[in-house]
Amino acid sequence: MSEREQYEVFAVKYAHKADRMASQNLIFSDLHDRPMPLDYFVWVIRNENRTYVVDTGFGERESKERGVPLERTPAEGVKLLGIDADTVEDVIITHLHYDHAGGQDQFPNATFHLQDGEMSYATGRCMCFEPIRRPFDVEHVTDMVRNVYGGRVKFHDGDAELAPGVSIHKVGGHSAGLMAVRVWTKRGWVVLASDCAHFYMNIEQRTPFIICYNLGEMMNGFNTLEMLADSPDHVVPGHDPLVMQYYPAPSEDLKGAVVRLDEMPTKG
Repeated sequence: MSEREQYEVFAVKYAHKADRMASQNLIFSDLHDRPMPLDYFVWVIRNENRTYVVDTGFGERESKERGVPLERTPAEGVKLLGIDADTVEDVIITHLHYDHAGGQDQFPNATFHLQDGEMSYATGRCMCFEPIRRPFDVEHVTDMVRNVYGGRVKFHDGDAELAPGVSIHKVGGHSAGLMAVRVWTKRGWVVLASDCAHFYMNIEQRTPFIICYNLGEMMNGFNTLEMLADSPDHVVPGHDPLVMQYYPAPSEDLKGAVVRLDEMPTKG
């Protein structure tokens, strides 16, 4: 393995769904249903040598169709950090659900890193069943097929080091080819869980999310996240509004939009 490099890591919030309930999020929710809103993020990993964007969010069409208010496009989000989406060379697509793969066109010069198993899943026989294909968007999947034919997709089969200090880890569970991203930072190994864990409580209470391809993989995935990270406080879930509370903004003007994940969280 190459000598690792240190990176800054940011979560960029691009959408929020306030009217979500626990019964819509958890397989084994209790009888006392309660509000459980979701934040939607893309992530940025960068140092002086390279920049990675993790996931591409969605746009206005999906916002209207899915009833999830859009606060900014992913391209507008990364621009808050001084990054021109046109110049991004590498985008990691953790999986092909609509809220993670919908803005491919906003990164016109990027190579997309994707698991073999995710592409097979999103274009295979499981998509014959409406409940399974519901989290996907046919336009996003078709866009990725076009990117394959355009020579812009790098496929991975399992875990891989993308650069010194940045690696991807296939977890599955929520989607067949879902992966987490591990990053070396000034505070150690930080793991961007994406949808391997939507909320902190998924890991802390071993409570699975309701959209599930393989429950065993999902549950084992919580163990994998903890093994990859330096501590539970180094695992960052993919949709929990608490992320915006626990981590500091890079600057005063970015409060509410961006937080810095290479700093230690403050849990009140």
